[in-house]
Amino acid sequence: MIMDFVSFGRIPRLTRDCMITEKIDGTNGQIYIEKLLPDTVVPKIVDYIVTEHEGDKYLLLVGSRNRWLSDHQDNFGFWHWVSANKNELVRLGEGRHFGEWWGKGIQRGYGLDHRRFSLFNLKKWGDPEVRPQCCEVVPLLHKGVFGTDVADYVLRELAKNGSKAVPGFAKPEGIVVYHKAAGVLFKKTIENDNIPKGQIQ
Repeated sequence: MIMDFVSFGRIPRLTRDCMITEKIDGTNGQIYIEKLLPDTVVPKIVDYIVTEHEGDKYLLLVGSRNRWLSDHQDNFGFWHWVSANKNELVRLGEGRHFGEWWGKGIQRGYGLDHRRFSLFNLKKWGDPEVRPQCCEVVPLLHKGVFGTDVADYVLRELAKNGSKAVPGFAKPEGIVVYHKAAGVLFKKTIENDNIPKGQIQ
């Protein structure tokens, strides 16, 4: 019997570039965008939103961390916000766009009287001239070579100085570290970092 050979693969080096952003305490959201071709038939499995941009029609699906949302099964109004801003959000382009839906009435609220959507992809959407005006991005706290000492320092500074997402808010949640060479994300919270999320009371 002939078996296909599978190589072990390369191990990325730990001491490589990283980006550390503020971890915002809200609820995960995603927007999926696809161009509708003239013969496209969309199955009515979930609610979808249709909009036009530069003469083309686009389909938008709206999701939380675990499911597609709808007009009747929303997540803190995220589906309705996407629907209201569809003409602007279609500028994100085809594909999946992840971010945090946060603010009034969601988790710690940050003292806001409204809600915001902050995209996670800082590299792509960091320029406010490029991203849709209705979106923000997670705040960048550090860019440079990764080290646990660096991550701990950034976390301490965040705890001391308060949120960058909402200046003046004194109880930010923590940080997210994106390790570029490995292409993975890690999180670290200011409080209860050693306790699994499901066990925090």
